[in-house]
Amino acid sequence: MEQGLKQKLVVLSGAGISAESGIKTFRDSGGLWEGHDVMEVASPEGWRKNQKLVLDFYNERRRQARTCKPNAAHLALAKLEERYDVRIITQNIDNLHEQAGSSQVIHLHGELFKAQSSLDPKLVYNLETRDINSGDHCERGSQLRPHVVWFGEPVPKMLEAIQLAKQADLFLIIGTSLQVYPAASLIDYVPSHASIYLVDPSDAFVPFSSPVTHIQEKAIRGMEILMENYLDLE
Repeated sequence: MEQGLKQKLVVLSGAGISAESGIKTFRDSGGLWEGHDVMEVASPEGWRKNQKLVLDFYNERRRQARTCKPNAAHLALAKLEERYDVRIITQNIDNLHEQAGSSQVIHLHGELFKAQSSLDPKLVYNLETRDINSGDHCERGSQLRPHVVWFGEPVPKMLEAIQLAKQADLFLIIGTSLQVYPAASLIDYVPSHASIYLVDPSDAFVPFSSPVTHIQEKAIRGMEILMENYLDLE
């Protein structure tokens, strides 16, 4: 490797890293998300059936997320930019990676603090402190909806994520047990020479021929172990 050229560390993060900041996930409660069937609030069918319920649900998620702060695992990933070319691919819709200082983040499943046109998904708007209410329209006159990839919808940034995975010198999976597709398939694109680390307390089936170092801990403790024992930080 040329002197001064940083190794590329590609991170796939999931709900487990945000959970330690207090953000709840539906997978921890039998398919219910804050008391709602996920298909009622995270599918095109749910949107067509009851737009107000969906808008109210994400408005409340947004308010809750504003009270949450990055935890030590988020901060550790941001600090790794001093040593590595870090690119984060997250399944999470919160902005905790950005709050922690990570500068290169791809949100596979959308962003809680943005809205999009229900007519043209390419029309995206920053929300900052605003709610989305019935009657809030985009410039083309359609109702605004959460900028979130729902069940049954394509994942627009998947191709970009695949290209990053192909470039990895190190690939870190944190806070996910590789059960959510297509995100879980990213490991299939990691080069054979790359070092792969999995930080998650759950057992995980990793369909990959190269060895995977599994640190079977939650995100915060797992990042401590990873940084102390496996990553070159000198």
